Amino acid sequence: MDLDVFVATHQGEWARLDELARKRRPTGEEADELVALYQRVTGHLAKVQAAAPDPTLEGRLTSLVSRSRDAVTGTRTSGWRDVARYYTVSFPAALYRSRRWWIPVAVLSLLATALVAWWVAGHPEVRNSLAAPAELREMTRPGGAYETYYSDRPASSFAAQVWTNNAWIAVQCLLYGVVLGLPVLWVLASNVLNLGLGVGLMASAGRLDTFLGLLIPHGLLELTAVFVAGGLGLRLGWTIVDPGPRTRATALAEQGRSIIGMGIGLATVLAVSGVLEAFVTPSGLPTWARIAIGALAEVAFLLYALVLGRKAAAAGETGDLDAADRADLQPVAA
Repeated sequence: MDLDVFVATHQGEWARLDELARKRRPTGEEADELVALYQRVTGHLAKVQAAAPDPTLEGRLTSLVSRSRDAVTGTRTSGWRDVARYYTVSFPAALYRSRRWWIPVAVLSLLATALVAWWVAGHPEVRNSLAAPAELREMTRPGGAYETYYSDRPASSFAAQVWTNNAWIAVQCLLYGVVLGLPVLWVLASNVLNLGLGVGLMASAGRLDTFLGLLIPHGLLELTAVFVAGGLGLRLGWTIVDPGPRTRATALAEQGRSIIGMGIGLATVLAVSGVLEAFVTPSGLPTWARIAIGALAEVAFLLYALVLGRKAAAAGETGDLDAADRADLQPVAA
């Protein structure tokens, strides 16, 4: 293809498309002409890329096609409607579609936590290797470190600290997915070990009921969010290993965008658990009432993820960007 002849032949169409794309309120005839020229120039761009690649001309036509596309489809402005759609459609759909990763992570983590707790509670030599007996008694006694942890600071600042700490754990799980997800296992193992030690030490002191009464109100939702983040990190790591029918770059881009969106939703979930930990866990409510609040929060999340999420996923929602916001993929030769 003679590039100079091609440019000379179609220069007028490109100039006309550029003129129409800049109009704020085209007439009906101009709108029809805009759509027709947009489709034609898109074909010109594909032809240049396939037959006579030229960086300057490709850049010019790409910019023109992009501006024309905005003029044809309308520039979308994000607002409260997008926020509402994210929390009612995109986030629950992404939770549901990734359930085969985070539910097994949750089950295995809880089983491992129970095993660590049993090991610590049933073996004095293990407890003695952790700290001196006097220190362990100070931690587990009534009014000890495990109890005052939830009430020795102002509730508002404690909620912010808890949210920051848990959000960082979740972010680590999400980010570590890009290195095959292997560090995610370390983050999850650390979480299991810390929780198992606390349960085991309080059980050995005969105060497991007290500890669970402090843990359950906020811990159910908090741990679920961490398990979701861990499952997503592992899923991203597996995408690198097995991208499926897509190219690895495309698969990573899609999964990565979904995970970034999930991070926003998980931060919200962790904020709720932080409020529960700061205001409900140390409150003067009866233990049954605090546990009931935590259980209701957990049930609400599971219904949100598995019921509302299933409905959104069945409607074709993936948790990725809307089709209008994703870049067009250029066709490639087989």
